[in-house]
Amino acid sequence: MIEEKVLDNPLLEGLALDRHVDSLSFVIFGAHGDLTKRKLVPAMYALFLQGLLPKGFALLGTSRTKMSDEEFRNLMRDSLIKFAPDLPYEEESWSRFAASLYYRATDSSKPEGYEVIKSTLTELDAKHGTKGRHVFYLSTSPSLYLPIIKGLAASGLVTKAKVSEAWPRVVIEKPFGHDLASSIDLDENIHEVMREHQVYRIDHYLGKETVQNIMVFRFANGIFEPLWNRNHIDHIQITNAETIGVEGRGAYYQEAGALRDMVQNHLMQLLALVLMEPPISMDAEATRDEKIKVLRCLKPLTAESIDQHAVRGQYGEGFIVGSTVPGFRQEESVSPDAPTPTFAALKLEVDNWRWAGVPIYMRSGKRLAKSITEVAVHFKKAPHNLFAADQSDDPSERHDNVLVMQIQPEEGISLKFATKQPGPTTMVRWLNMDFKYGTAFGARTPTAYERLILDCLIGDPSLYARTDFVEASWKYIEPLIEHWDKVKPTDFPNYKAGSWGPKAADDLIASTGHAWRKL
Repeated sequence: MIEEKVLDNPLLEGLALDRHVDSLSFVIFGAHGDLTKRKLVPAMYALFLQGLLPKGFALLGTSRTKMSDEEFRNLMRDSLIKFAPDLPYEEESWSRFAASLYYRATDSSKPEGYEVIKSTLTELDAKHGTKGRHVFYLSTSPSLYLPIIKGLAASGLVTKAKVSEAWPRVVIEKPFGHDLASSIDLDENIHEVMREHQVYRIDHYLGKETVQNIMVFRFANGIFEPLWNRNHIDHIQITNAETIGVEGRGAYYQEAGALRDMVQNHLMQLLALVLMEPPISMDAEATRDEKIKVLRCLKPLTAESIDQHAVRGQYGEGFIVGSTVPGFRQEESVSPDAPTPTFAALKLEVDNWRWAGVPIYMRSGKRLAKSITEVAVHFKKAPHNLFAADQSDDPSERHDNVLVMQIQPEEGISLKFATKQPGPTTMVRWLNMDFKYGTAFGARTPTAYERLILDCLIGDPSLYARTDFVEASWKYIEPLIEHWDKVKPTDFPNYKAGSWGPKAADDLIASTGHAWRKL
């Protein structure tokens, strides 16, 4: 059994350490894959070091690759050292944690594979006192989600639980379907064998500290919530920019593109958190109820309006950090005439009382000039400019009060405001007041998977996507996907790697007198 060892950090006192976790077994399908090595096992080890795993705990990895328990433990140790250098690795601590790691080679397409898992879990229940409480994590190709869930159900490992009983649980990685129809079909099949409260659709963006802090920032501070509406906010920009390309995932990305890969899930979740009404409580369903209302208030995209509200792009050859990089169509496993957008920019309109008339701009792209994800809230200008501080006709050169919530790479919040520059004359200077998680708390920031896995273990789905949210997100994006599939681009590639995307994106936001933030 695992013994508790809490990291020596006084800032942890009284925070998450009182979150009780019942004894359980955690089963990872696809345990030989990158996600397990890079994120899942390091997150589990971090929880162990903080004393947040139960004493009765076992982790069972499974995939087709043949390995012994000891080989699996050694592989996970090597991966931890390589991919999580910020975690304090100690042989003694690792040995105690590794004693609860097990592995079985199985074929998830064959019934006998599930019988091996079932018999192993029976042994682990007896050895570690996990009492039949099981979490199944699907760290596999999306094409295996449904076969695995059906295999678990056929073997009796997954059954419909009463509302008061949350076991067993299944965690599903994105993407949740390839389009609206496949998403609905996946959910219908899942709900035949499990109830919604047993399903945890994970979106790692929701585990990031700044994303979680959006609600705290909005609803715990009386100085901001009264301003969070159309009377005081001019527009909002949500940006997800990456310098990387497809990183060896050419075949997948050619089918997915920017909309399916980022916009439909991550950015829609950010949008909902920024625009949602205050929930009646911090209960998981109360929060998720308010998030789905945001998507239902989005003005639908139609074939006639799409070209005025959305633009697409694809990167060509260019320079990233001084090095030449190939265009998307020259990437491995990508067709030389692929019409896949690697960049998408949208102008969204919200039909509700709080946000009517406030444009929401969203952009996501690969091979851009900088890797950064942020939400920028631009406030309206003072009604009368006494100091003539902003006379430029260029929107990109004008100054606004801007509140920026930076999701990555550095998590933090920044507020831009005007102040008088020291001197004998009244010179206005715009400055930023910055808050950074890393420096403010002097503590290691937990990874997104640490928070999300812990929430799953204790049965808190607040930061997981509910089925109606996934469906509403697909329903909004679907007309855009269909339109772009039908009307093939004629100008691809239309932006160079290392730039900020196609000119059409600048024209889109300029159509309402705005400009993208200089990042």
